[in-house]
Amino acid sequence: METKPPIPLAVLVGIQTPGVDDVAHTASLEELGRLVKTLGYEVIGSVSQKREGIGAASLLGAGKLAELAELTGGKGIVTSMAPVPMTKARRRFEGESEAAEPVEFDPDAPRKPEFVIVDHELSPSQIRNLERATGAQVLDRTGVIVEIFHRHANTREAKLQVEMARLKYVAPRLRESSNGGGRQQGPGAGESNLSLDRRKIRDRLSELKTQLEAVQRDSDQRRSARSDQLRVALVGYTNAGKSSLMRALTGSQVLVQDKLFATLDTTVRTLQPETRPRVLISDTVGFIKQLPHDLVASFRSTLSEALEASLLLFVVDASDPTYEAQLEVSRSVLHEIGADTVPSRLVLNKMDRVDDTTRAALMEKHPDAIMLSAHAPEDVSALRETIIAFFEAEMVDDVLILPYAKQALIGEIYESARVLSEEHDETGRVLKVRGLPGAITRLQARLAAG
Repeated sequence: METKPPIPLAVLVGIQTPGVDDVAHTASLEELGRLVKTLGYEVIGSVSQKREGIGAASLLGAGKLAELAELTGGKGIVTSMAPVPMTKARRRFEGESEAAEPVEFDPDAPRKPEFVIVDHELSPSQIRNLERATGAQVLDRTGVIVEIFHRHANTREAKLQVEMARLKYVAPRLRESSNGGGRQQGPGAGESNLSLDRRKIRDRLSELKTQLEAVQRDSDQRRSARSDQLRVALVGYTNAGKSSLMRALTGSQVLVQDKLFATLDTTVRTLQPETRPRVLISDTVGFIKQLPHDLVASFRSTLSEALEASLLLFVVDASDPTYEAQLEVSRSVLHEIGADTVPSRLVLNKMDRVDDTTRAALMEKHPDAIMLSAHAPEDVSALRETIIAFFEAEMVDDVLILPYAKQALIGEIYESARVLSEEHDETGRVLKVRGLPGAITRLQARLAAG
């Protein structure tokens, strides 16, 4: 009978700096715990310390470092500058073979955590020092997010984007293997293994960039074809309920999970019941605080659904005590990609989890917000009417004359605008329509073309 490998155990580490209050610090560690759970690890404890900053060589003070090492089975001191032994998990993360150094699992042996997960971005030297002191593999918050993205990407575009971000994260953190950083023999002689690995990464990044540009040209063409359609983008913090709301608005079977970053690939569906012209709803990748810059840059094209939308719905988990900070993160990322000029509405989701006092406070603070639960049909119906009313205010009425010789265009007209009335004369059909100015201009050009 084959024994399943055990669930990896992890300890969380957080530094509370002077500008962070207790609520925000606790919420950040809890969020990190959920990220780690999304990776499939089990959190068995945490170590936290108040410090002036996170620049210390081993991050923690001597006492807290010893406390952490007691949990992991390490010595609690940065012993030497010798190369850190490559754990199987570290080898896998840096892309090397998993076949080396097989480890027999004894289910009866007491287990120590194999991972230390730090709620900050660490320098390569800080990671090495913590690994020497704890005997565990150390991942920082950025590394966890990058690894989650790596595992969850599904489309070719997302996979290329994530691999680029992952390589940019791994490159400066590569270290010589524990059996020595010898020189290459044969071609490339004189180049260390580490230098060769880094050169391979640079070459791979160049290759990925070329592939991504080709994929994005195709994506740009598809988006261009929808340029004058009515488009709404759901944006917001990860796990705010965007996918649940997407499913409720469109009736689609999009993935809904109580996990951070369950959705990485942009999904586009039609608002249901369907309207004329159709309204397209996009569910975009969620944001998170300290989202690695390379991932923001990599996902610029994915987030261009938000950039090119007519309306952004900022979906917020109203039951989360740190929702305001989460909303600020979402707005900051959208500002970074230039989408902050798109008209938007605030949607306070998960109101079924909010008590009357909190509801009243939210109404006073955000009087223009749309308050709902994605699981309440009447709330979703009201949101649908709000979306339709937004586009109605932008629409204009016009008359289109469809010659009998161009009757094949009738489907495109009904697809792009709402036909209010239809009459026939000697020239063809006379259609009174209502739609967005851009769509009607395009239809007029199609009808006038020879």
